[in-house]
Amino acid sequence: MSQTTQPDPAKLAASKAAVALVEDGMRLGLGTGSTANVMVQELARRIQAEGLKLRCAATSQATADLAESLGIKIETLDEIGWLDLTIDGADEIDPDLHLIKGGGGAHLREKIVAAASDRMVVIADPNKVVDQLGAFPLPVEVLQFGFETTRKLIRRALDRLDLGQIDVLQRLKGSDPWVTDEGNWILDLHMGIIPDPVALARALSAIPGVVEHGLFLGMCSKAIIGKPDGTVVELDREADIDADMLIGEGK
Repeated sequence: MSQTTQPDPAKLAASKAAVALVEDGMRLGLGTGSTANVMVQELARRIQAEGLKLRCAATSQATADLAESLGIKIETLDEIGWLDLTIDGADEIDPDLHLIKGGGGAHLREKIVAAASDRMVVIADPNKVVDQLGAFPLPVEVLQFGFETTRKLIRRALDRLDLGQIDVLQRLKGSDPWVTDEGNWILDLHMGIIPDPVALARALSAIPGVVEHGLFLGMCSKAIIGKPDGTVVELDREADIDADMLIGEGK
C-alpha cells in the first residue's frame, strides 16, 4: 500500500481508534492485511509525533517490511516475550467476536501472536461483520508433505460433521501454490455457513497435516468497526452485542 494512497475512510477510522489505545512503553503485535496496513501507518505517525517508545512484533514479513520502512523497529516475538496488545484485521466477525482470518495467508503467525497477548483488538469495516461465519472461505495452512492426503482427511472430517459438499481448493498465486511465510501451502474451505465453529475447529486441529486453521475463537476481546462516515462502533466480548446495525453496511 503506497503511503500516498488515501485509505478507505472506514478502515482509517477503525485504525485511528485502535492506535489511540496504544500507550507509551507497550509491547505490541502488528497484524497483517489491508486494514492492518492502515493501522501501521497511523501508528508510525503517532510514534513520530509523540516519541512513543514501543516494542513491536509483526505477524508477517510483509507487515515487518512496511513497519520498518516507516521507522518502526520490529523484534521477534521471542525477543519481546509477551505482548500487551495485538491489533489485527479480520475477514469475518460474528456477534460472539469469533473470527475468520487468513485471507492474507498469515493466520498461523497471527494466531501465535494473538495467543501471546493480553488483549487482541480487531479492526474492520462493516462488511466484515456477519450473523454467522462461513461466507468467507476458511483458510487452512497445511504441510506440503502429504498434501493430497491432508486434503482427503479434511474432506472426511467435513463429511463426519454433515456439512455437505464443500469445495476444498488449493490457494494459488498466479499458477503456483501460495506459500506462507513458514513455507506451507493453504487450502481454502468454501463453507458458505459454519453452523458449529467450535466443532469444526476441533476436527481440523486433529488432522496431522493441518498446521493451523483460520478460526479465531474466543481470542478477540474488542472489535472496532469503522464506518464510511468516519465514526466507529466498538463491540466488546463482555458486552451484549447488537451487530445488526453494521451487517452489510457500506456495501
